Amino acid sequence: MTTKFLLFAAALTALTPGISLAQTGPCASDAHDDFDFWVGHWNVYAPDGGPYQGENRIEKTQGGCLITEHWTGASGSTGESMNYLDPFSGQWRQIWVSAGSIIDYSGGLDESGAMVLNGEIHSPASGVRSAFRGTWTERADGSVRQQFEIEGADDQWGVWFTGIYVRQDSDPRAEEAAAARGE
Repeated sequence: MTTKFLLFAAALTALTPGISLAQTGPCASDAHDDFDFWVGHWNVYAPDGGPYQGENRIEKTQGGCLITEHWTGASGSTGESMNYLDPFSGQWRQIWVSAGSIIDYSGGLDESGAMVLNGEIHSPASGVRSAFRGTWTERADGSVRQQFEIEGADDQWGVWFTGIYVRQDSDPRAEEAAAARGE
């Protein structure tokens, strides 16, 4: 970039409060912000005051075009996902990879504002593939409820995992989470 361009960009930003240059990129649409409620550094607990389940770091990167997930479970399990608004389908898509499973699903916000993705889970060890659904719901207190459901061999859906995401910087149980991580 030239010095003239950088000076122009700085002047433009100073003259237009509240507008950032990042908002003008290819991923600046409102739809690209649909999953922003999940972005943050979280402690994850079982529902209803249950035990610590793990830590999840969700970051928006690549000029707002990609949301990455970095999970570390209380038992030491790990996994990562890439989340993006697919320009071909117009839907949000997540691809999750861990040693135990690969998940590929897509969808979007439902009428209540929850992010709902549907697709498949594959277990590399067993070779089994199943229909899979994930739902992320922002709660009034700023936490997020994440629930995964899997379709069984009997064509019935069952809960696979439910976690309550609490922001680390405002977690009243932060000491408990830190102790579980051995900090």
